[in-house]
Amino acid sequence: MSERMSWPKLERHLVAILRGIRPEECAEITAALVDAGFEAIEIPLNSPEPFRSIEIACRTAPEGCLIGAGTVLAVADVESLASAGGTLMVSPNVDEAVIGRAAALGMVTMPGVFTPTEALAAARAGASALKFFPASVLGPGGIAAIRAVLPADVEIAAVGGVSERAFADYAAVKIRCFGLGSSLYKPGSSAAEVAEKARRTIRAYDEVFRGRLEA
Repeated sequence: MSERMSWPKLERHLVAILRGIRPEECAEITAALVDAGFEAIEIPLNSPEPFRSIEIACRTAPEGCLIGAGTVLAVADVESLASAGGTLMVSPNVDEAVIGRAAALGMVTMPGVFTPTEALAAARAGASALKFFPASVLGPGGIAAIRAVLPADVEIAAVGGVSERAFADYAAVKIRCFGLGSSLYKPGSSAAEVAEKARRTIRAYDEVFRGRLEA
């Protein structure tokens, strides 16, 4: 088993997924998300010039924020992510070489899983968190059932078809971490639109989780 980089103690365990964002809009949208209360941002690599956007986001966000890449499929992408200043590596699959290299570079890692076999393999590879995707298919109950066989120190995240309307359902099975994409940002969204959605999401998260999160 690879050494695990722990999931950080964030005030809110929310990852904003900015699929399709362009470099020229990245600073303003990153600032809007951070101002609203987001501490983690993922820019998928199938976005235009993703590493340039990641560099911009890293410069814009304050120290301590997790900024990184999604849809990471190769070790070379991990190296490019490190060069851009990224600290978060999100992948759609379980690739031990990708997870291991990211961890060796000090990154927080969140590979995508759907089955117990994938989840256990990712945990064994040293993942910081497991991205259950698409969460809307498994649902809170399905994820909770798989979680029963996983190491207790691995963070569980629900991603895919999740919005603030589902927070209470996941909180009921002690899931607190979410990746949010289209409910926050779609290509063409303005910074003002993202800011409004981000504030609404933060309010909903706080209403459900305030007092429930571990110190």
